[in-house]
Amino acid sequence: MNSIKSVPARVLSRRSGHSLEAEREQFDKSQAVSISKAINTQEAPVKEKHARRIILGTHHEKGAFTFWSYAIGLPLPSSAILSWKFCHVLHKVLRDGHPNVLQDCQRYRSNIRETGDLWGHLHDRYGQLVSIYTRLLLTKISFHIKHPEFPPGLEVSDEVLEKTAGTDVNNIFQLTVELFDYLDCELKLSESVFRQLNTSMAVSQMSAVQCRLAPLIQVIQDCSHLYHYAVKLMFKLHSCLPADTLQGHRDRFHEQFRSLKNFFKKASDMLYFKRLIQIPRLPESPPNFLRASALAEHVKPVVVIPEEAPEDEEPENLIEISTASTTEPQITSDIFEQTFGPPNGIRDDRDAQIESLKKEVDMLRAEMEKIKLEAQRYITQLKAQVNSLEGEVEEQRKQKQKALVDNEQLRDELERLQRAKQDSDRSQRLCAEAEKKANATEIRYTKLKEKHSELINTHAELLRKNADTAKQLTVTQQSQEEVARVKEQLAFQVEQVKREAEMKLEDQSVQMEQLRQELDARRDELDQAQRSLSHAKQAGAELSAQVEALHAEKEVLRRSVSEKECELLSTRGLVEEKELQLSQEADKATREIRELQGRLLEKSNQEQSLQQKLLDEQFGILQETVREAEDILRDAVAKLDDPLHVRCTSSPDYLLSRAQTALESTDTLENGHAQYVASMADAAGLVGALALFAHLTADTIVNGSATSHLAPTDHADRLTETCRDCGQRSLDYLGQLKDKQTLGRAELGDVRRALRGVLQLAQELRPKSLDIKQEELGDMVEKEMASTSEAIEDAVRRIEEMMSQARNESSGVKLEVNERILNSCTDLMKAIRLLVMTSTNLQKEIVESGRGAATTQEFYAKNSRWTEGLISASKAVGWGATQLVESADRVVLHTGKYEELIVCSHEIAASTAQLVAASKVKAEKSSRNLGRLQECSRNVNEMAANVVASTKSGQEQIEEKDTMDFSGMSLIKLKKEEMETQVKVLELEKRLEGERVRLGELRKQHYALAGAYEAAEDGEAKPAPAPRRGILKKPPLAQKPGPGEPERDAGPCPPHGANF
Repeated sequence: MNSIKSVPARVLSRRSGHSLEAEREQFDKSQAVSISKAINTQEAPVKEKHARRIILGTHHEKGAFTFWSYAIGLPLPSSAILSWKFCHVLHKVLRDGHPNVLQDCQRYRSNIRETGDLWGHLHDRYGQLVSIYTRLLLTKISFHIKHPEFPPGLEVSDEVLEKTAGTDVNNIFQLTVELFDYLDCELKLSESVFRQLNTSMAVSQMSAVQCRLAPLIQVIQDCSHLYHYAVKLMFKLHSCLPADTLQGHRDRFHEQFRSLKNFFKKASDMLYFKRLIQIPRLPESPPNFLRASALAEHVKPVVVIPEEAPEDEEPENLIEISTASTTEPQITSDIFEQTFGPPNGIRDDRDAQIESLKKEVDMLRAEMEKIKLEAQRYITQLKAQVNSLEGEVEEQRKQKQKALVDNEQLRDELERLQRAKQDSDRSQRLCAEAEKKANATEIRYTKLKEKHSELINTHAELLRKNADTAKQLTVTQQSQEEVARVKEQLAFQVEQVKREAEMKLEDQSVQMEQLRQELDARRDELDQAQRSLSHAKQAGAELSAQVEALHAEKEVLRRSVSEKECELLSTRGLVEEKELQLSQEADKATREIRELQGRLLEKSNQEQSLQQKLLDEQFGILQETVREAEDILRDAVAKLDDPLHVRCTSSPDYLLSRAQTALESTDTLENGHAQYVASMADAAGLVGALALFAHLTADTIVNGSATSHLAPTDHADRLTETCRDCGQRSLDYLGQLKDKQTLGRAELGDVRRALRGVLQLAQELRPKSLDIKQEELGDMVEKEMASTSEAIEDAVRRIEEMMSQARNESSGVKLEVNERILNSCTDLMKAIRLLVMTSTNLQKEIVESGRGAATTQEFYAKNSRWTEGLISASKAVGWGATQLVESADRVVLHTGKYEELIVCSHEIAASTAQLVAASKVKAEKSSRNLGRLQECSRNVNEMAANVVASTKSGQEQIEEKDTMDFSGMSLIKLKKEEMETQVKVLELEKRLEGERVRLGELRKQHYALAGAYEAAEDGEAKPAPAPRRGILKKPPLAQKPGPGEPERDAGPCPPHGANF
């Protein structure tokens, strides 16, 4: 009985200490089980306990290496539900896992993208969700990699947000855009999920619906933080930039606010979310970013996850029995003594049976130890085989790297040999060409076309061969990739064999535990020895059968390992054959490529010679055209001094049309010149443009000379000199085209300036508007009012263009000043336009009420002085608007003065007052249009005052003011500075007085000219108006009106050619 009590208790207990390797294996096993249970094809939500174990695993190993090692083996392309649950688990791991998970996921971006692209092309309901979810995960990884200050859980303080945004407006702007993109991806996923649920009319308590809704918990958590950060950054942006610049940001935020509010409302109404998450409530309206105090009213949305009851954990496979094993011998001894009484020193049959059973148990224990040792030895052998296989794979990898290095060296050697061969071929070809050049020039020229066609055919054939070679190389690369895949499959099979062996060992340990439990049962049965002897024999038989089964399983494992080794050897042989075949194909392809490159080099040399010949021919054609153009222009210039050409005359209108056409031809010539410089193989555009330019310029010069014969002496001399200068500038330009060195630098700026001079002189020689007849005054009023309206419309359009240009080219204080000035100018233009329209309506009312039975033209002719006053006032308004726009343009470009804007504003106010006074003369006092006109006049004055005020404030804001610091000056120096300042004041006052006198003289002259104009108008009623001096006398002679036409025509004269 004492021998039974002395049985070691550690035989029935599990070993308490584990090695690091055993712990790693246990960890890998638990992670594999959790991943397989969390990511499966069942249409049900991921259980929280499995996801929690995966997340704890990332914290245990400080990364996601184990997770990804099992995740890349999942058959994601086979099931959309499996891919959806994988994305859900990955989202949870990113949010709650170890910080190093982000870097591990960055390495597997391509796997995530491939999964999303695959399901994005398929018309599957879960597939479309997977595509959107993968885009969200990629955006999340990219954002947190770029901004490591934001953890994947998006929980940072406002101080960290302010530090990350910084003070640079560009950084804040970019960070806001990235947050908007991030939030768009989150909202798009939620909208897609709800869209599918709406179409199916699903209930949130169904497992299929919960499978879709489960990832939205993480989306709600992300959206609450992103919304808060977006609000903070938007307020910060509005404190740095104008509101108009951020209009697009505000519109995008308002759209996201509506989508997020709708999302939170739908989620809050679902019963599924009510027990899992507390969703925050957003305000009824978005924050008002235009009001800085609204930031204090913003409340950060907080998401609360309620604590859930712990789920039932799965029982452990191995039960710890070490605490109970120490007391079992004592309990067994007490029961035996109670049944049979204390031992009396006399051995009977029961003692013999007990001894035999003890020996049998010892034998079984020894057998079990032997089995364990053998299993451990088998595991060691398998590990050694795995290590050897890994060593062989590493050796093959090194050989592959060495082969790549050798291949690179051979490629460098091949390039060096090719260069040497090209140099030798070039030298031989140059020698042969030097010997045969004198004799073979004519023969080569005749056979050029035939050779060119042959070259094209040969080149096409070489290209086809090159494509075939590329296909062969592609096949070779594919075979290499196949070999790599075979290696990976072999490694995976070895890993599977290792895992199967580990599983078998675990089964054996389980069976050993079962043996221990059966031994415990035997000890209990010893208390009832008489009834348990037969049962003990049966148990021994069962144990022997189990031992035999273990031996059989061991043999099966040995045979499977030997079969795997044979398969590995055969696969290794196939790999070696494939590598040998690939090396042979690579050598063959290299030789073919070398031959093809040699042929291509020869063909390219021949094509270069043909191209050079083509360039020479094109340049020769260009030189011939230039010489012809020079002859045409020289002939035209010679006519300026030809006495026989004196009798030829032309009209200024025809000269104006010819000069305008010649000026337009310079644009075509410049485009043709740019095309020829870019590609000298085609001179057709430049040749045609040169011919057109030469003829049009020569025509302009000839007609300019003919027009000068009827012009006043001063204008005639200026026109002749300008035509001569135009011809000389054109010849200089053509001279630059004759030399290849100056061909690219030839410019038409001087030619254009000369042609514009001809245009200006022709414009001056045209008959003026004062030559019109009294009957046409009515048409003249309408035309002038219409032209004034067009000038104002053009001014408004130009101001808008200047405003957009200022926004693009300036910033800060300059942009604010320019916008304020341009806005006030725009308001002034709008007020002037309204005044002109009201004045037109008033004039129509005056004409209708005062003309009686007469026509409109007769009414205007009868009141000619009033009509001329309207025309003068309308012209003054249009001129003032144009001058205001030009002054504003110069101020924005920093080439003008602010005083110009102020003077233009005063001039416009005076012109509009003149127009109102001219319209008010014949208007009735009770006329509504007159009241509107006076109101519009007051509005124009207010707008002009606004322009002056904005200009002055902008000038004060832009110009720097020197601080007057006289603290460091002595008394003598202060006195000296005071005297110098008084001198400057006296000088400026004297200059101011002189300028005022000059202004008074200018106004007197203006009034005198206006009085002369009115005096001229008094004589219009005479039958024959007195001829005017200067330019106004010449144009009727040059225009040569036909028989029956009046001597002066108010309309545009038809162009006449030169009368030769």
